Amino acid sequence: MDAIKGGRFALRRSHGSSSKRMAAIGDGPLYAALDLGTNNCRLLIAAQANGGIAVVDAFSRIVRLGEGLSGSGRLGDAAMDRTVDALRICANKLVWHGVTKRRLIATEACRSAVNGEAFIARVEEQTGLRLEIIDRETEARLAAAGAAPLMDAQAQSAVVFDIGGGSTEILWLERTVESYTIRAWTSLPAGVVTLSEQVGGGMHVTPDVYGDMRLRVRRLLEPFVNDVAAKTAGNVLPSHLLGTSGTVTTIAGVHLGLRHYDRTKVDGCWMNDEAIESVTERLLGMSYRQRVENGCIGRERADLVLAGCAIFEEVRMAFPAKRVRVADRGLREGILAELFQADGLSVS
Repeated sequence: MDAIKGGRFALRRSHGSSSKRMAAIGDGPLYAALDLGTNNCRLLIAAQANGGIAVVDAFSRIVRLGEGLSGSGRLGDAAMDRTVDALRICANKLVWHGVTKRRLIATEACRSAVNGEAFIARVEEQTGLRLEIIDRETEARLAAAGAAPLMDAQAQSAVVFDIGGGSTEILWLERTVESYTIRAWTSLPAGVVTLSEQVGGGMHVTPDVYGDMRLRVRRLLEPFVNDVAAKTAGNVLPSHLLGTSGTVTTIAGVHLGLRHYDRTKVDGCWMNDEAIESVTERLLGMSYRQRVENGCIGRERADLVLAGCAIFEEVRMAFPAKRVRVADRGLREGILAELFQADGLSVS
């Protein structure tokens, strides 16, 4: 991987009525990015407006496509049915808005399942959507492109990490004259869904189970830490970390004391070691029911958040920066950035 382009790319969520948003957008084309992961199905529709990017519509649903995959090697019938239902909504939105430019991707669950390609064919037959299964390198690059605008302008290096449902992408970025260059990257075969399933589920996590999850991640991380050390003359201390995932945004929401998750308060916020450790300890001390009742976690993440914490903690221990910036953005934004750049559109 080479330099990340489009470092100034940023999304601005439009406010006001639909008619006002469409008036600002005008007659320009609409662009769409769809990310079907192991846990989530996400769609973002946007256009150029006033020199920037205006979000026209968005959709996100936890579908748990990879449920049971780590044990069976296959996508389950119920998981595929849930996912097709969500993708039908996405297909309707694309038609409704008349989207002309799009990229629709699928990641780890479809990559690793023996029936992944068959499921992609079913999706096209039943929804009309033609999804592209991307490799891990492409996934890492897109995640970095989506999050890069939140990197500190003074940072000489940063570690970007995206904790997914079935895999975790980690990149070491170094500052260049105009942007950042990816010096090293990896994709760990561990995400919140797979890691939870490996230890018997995430509903009731004891300290011993949590320690087991951390150890599993640590062993997977070790070759990448050695790779970074070899390429940086032993320096594995980045200027800061940049986390883009439901785990990191959830921890930020709990840290901020939000009664309900609020993207405008979370995206771009900073957390230090003390804050992160405090939230992790609180989550470990909660029962499953208490996690369900927390407005920033909810039932859909209550059994996955501690697996995410285990991955987050090991990334922090491997690359001990004092600050972490939180990004409520990632693959979809990276896809949009590349679509706009391909059309020669300049946004800031």
